[in-house]
Amino acid sequence: MTRWFVPGRLEVFGKHTDYAGGNSLLAAVDRGVTIDLSDADAHTTASTTASSGDVVLRNGETPDLPSGHWGGYVSAVVERLRLNFGEIRPVRLHVDSDLPLASGMSSSSALVVALALSLIDHNGLRDTPQWRENIHNDIDLAGYMACFENGMTFGTLDGVRGVGTFGGSEDHTAMLCCKADHLTQFRFCPIVEGESVLVPDDLSFVVAVSGLLAEKTGAALASYNQASIRTREIVAAWNDATGREDVTIADALASDEDASEGLRAVVGHSPELTSRLRAFLTESEDLIPAATAALRTGDLETFGHLSDLSQKNADKQLGNQVPETNRLQALARELGAHGASSFGAGFGGSVWALTGTSDAEAFGEEWLARYTSEYPGVQGRASVLVTRSGGPARRL
Repeated sequence: MTRWFVPGRLEVFGKHTDYAGGNSLLAAVDRGVTIDLSDADAHTTASTTASSGDVVLRNGETPDLPSGHWGGYVSAVVERLRLNFGEIRPVRLHVDSDLPLASGMSSSSALVVALALSLIDHNGLRDTPQWRENIHNDIDLAGYMACFENGMTFGTLDGVRGVGTFGGSEDHTAMLCCKADHLTQFRFCPIVEGESVLVPDDLSFVVAVSGLLAEKTGAALASYNQASIRTREIVAAWNDATGREDVTIADALASDEDASEGLRAVVGHSPELTSRLRAFLTESEDLIPAATAALRTGDLETFGHLSDLSQKNADKQLGNQVPETNRLQALARELGAHGASSFGAGFGGSVWALTGTSDAEAFGEEWLARYTSEYPGVQGRASVLVTRSGGPARRL
C-alpha cells in the first residue's frame, strides 16, 4: 500500500488572478487530502470517508454519476493519465480529508492532485519518455495538474474534457511548491516562483467557513467561469485593437509600459469588462506586491489595510462576494485581526483572518459566535479552524 498527502491551500491574495497571468500570494496549509492506494485485480475502485458507496471504473468507461459527484474527479484523473501515458493499472483507492468541503480551501483540487500523484507513483509514470519530455520540476507538475481540471493540453500531453472549470494553476502550485511556515508569491501563465516571506510562529491564520458552499459544480460553475471568460474577452478586444496575439492580460501588460491605459481604452465600452480589468489590475499588480513587501518588513498595519482593499475590490469590481463573506471580513477586523479577506472562487466560501497564535482559538470562537448571531440561517454549517503554512504534497 502507498499513501499520499496533499494539502489544501490558502489564497491570502490573488482573487481570480492566476488564469489571467497575474500574481497570487499563497500558502499550503497543514490540512489536506490523504489517499491510500493498493493493488486490485480488475477495475479501479474508489471510496471515501465522506460518503457511502464505491466509484467503480470498468474498462476505461466513464461511470454514470450525478452532476457534481466526487467520483467525477476520479474518472477525470484516470481518463487523463490513460490518454497521456497509456493503460493505468487497476487499484483500490480510499480518500480521507480534514479539509472543509467547498470552503475555498481547494478540497476538490487537493483531491485531483492526490489522486494523480498516487496513480503516477504507482504506475512509474515519471520514468516514461512522455514525462521526461514535458515535466522537469514541481512547477511543471503544477501546470500539468491544473490541466486535469481545465482540460487543456500541456506540452505534448493532449487535453481531454477535465472537470469543467476554466481556472488556472494557483491551487496546484500552492499544493506542490509552497514552503512550510512561509507565504510565497507566484506569477502565472507561465508559473514563475517569486519571493517567499516567513510567517512568524506567533502568527496564525483563522479560517471562517461561511456556511455558503463555494462549489465549482452545478449552478455555481457558470458564475465561477464567467470571471475567467471575461478576461479572455478583454484580451480578445486588445488583440483586435492592436493586432497582437497575446494570450493573457499579463501578456498584454508586458508588451508596453502604457498597456494598462490601452487595455482600459479598448474595454471602455463595456462596464462589465471595465470592472473585470480593474479587479485584476488592482489585486495582481498593486495589492499583492505591496502586501508581500509589508509582510517582509513586519508592517502588519499596512498588510491589514491592503487586505481591506482586496475585499472591497472583490466585492465592487470582481463581483464574487456575498453579504456573509463581506460581514465575516468586517467582523474579523472589528475583533482585532491584523488582516482579513475572503478567498477562493467566491460566491460563498471562507474568509481568513491573521491573528496572534496564542489567541487564535479564542478569536475563532468569538468570530463564529458573532457571525452566527447575525446570520442564524448558517448555524450548523458555518465553522472556524486554525491553521498555519504547512509543507507541500508528500508521500507518507
